[in-house]
Amino acid sequence: MESISKDELKAHLMATDDAYRKLAEQHAEYHKQLEAIEGKSHLSPEDEAEETRLKKLKLRIKDQMTEILSRHRTQQVA
Repeated sequence: MESISKDELKAHLMATDDAYRKLAEQHAEYHKQLEAIEGKSHLSPEDEAEETRLKKLKLRIKDQMTEILSRHRTQQVA
């Protein structure tokens, strides 16, 4: 069986896996919010706390997406 690339697998999951697609959308939204905070010339303590919170949420979602990728890659090999 031909091995597909990570990018191809991501594209396949975006098209076929609702859970993966929702996680990717959340990840993108958190990224957008972080860019808005990081674009400010001065961060208030509240901004810094929100930045930290968003980074943790974004990382947790990335871990979940990686888990789904790993699970599908394992199924592909099996």
